[in-house]
Amino acid sequence: MKIATKTLYEQDFYRWIETTVNLLQERRWTEIERENLIEELISIGKSEKRQLSSRIITVLEHLLKLAYWEQERDYNTRVWKNTIIEQRKKIELILRDSPSLRSQLVDIFPECYQDAKEVTQRKTGLSFPDKSPFTIEQVLDADFFL
Repeated sequence: MKIATKTLYEQDFYRWIETTVNLLQERRWTEIERENLIEELISIGKSEKRQLSSRIITVLEHLLKLAYWEQERDYNTRVWKNTIIEQRKKIELILRDSPSLRSQLVDIFPECYQDAKEVTQRKTGLSFPDKSPFTIEQVLDADFFL
C-alpha cells in the first residue's frame, strides 16, 4: 500500500490527502507514506510563517508611507489606513490560530522591515531609516497610527 500511496501523492495530491486522512483516522499507521506526510507538514508550517511575514511587511509598508510620504499622504491616507486595518486583523487571526508563531515575531521582524523598506523605497523614491522606526507592538496595535 505504501507504494500506491506514494504514487498517488505524485499523481493526484488531493486524493493523496484524502487517502492519508482516512488512513490516519483508521489508525492504519503502517500504510501511511510518512516521508511525504512529514514534507507536507513542514511545508504547512513554513507557509504559516511566510503568511505572517507577508502581512507584517504590508503593514510596515503602509506605516512607512503614512509616516514619510508627505506628497501622497492627503490623497492616499484612507486607503493606506484601511490596508493596515485589514492586515492587522489577518495577523491577529493567524496568531490566534497559531499562538506559537508569536514567539517568531522577534526573529522575523528585522527582515520584514528590511523587505518593507526596500519595496517602499522603490515605490516612493524616498529613503527610510536602516532600523524600523516602529516596534513589533506598534505594528500589531490596532490603534497605532490610525
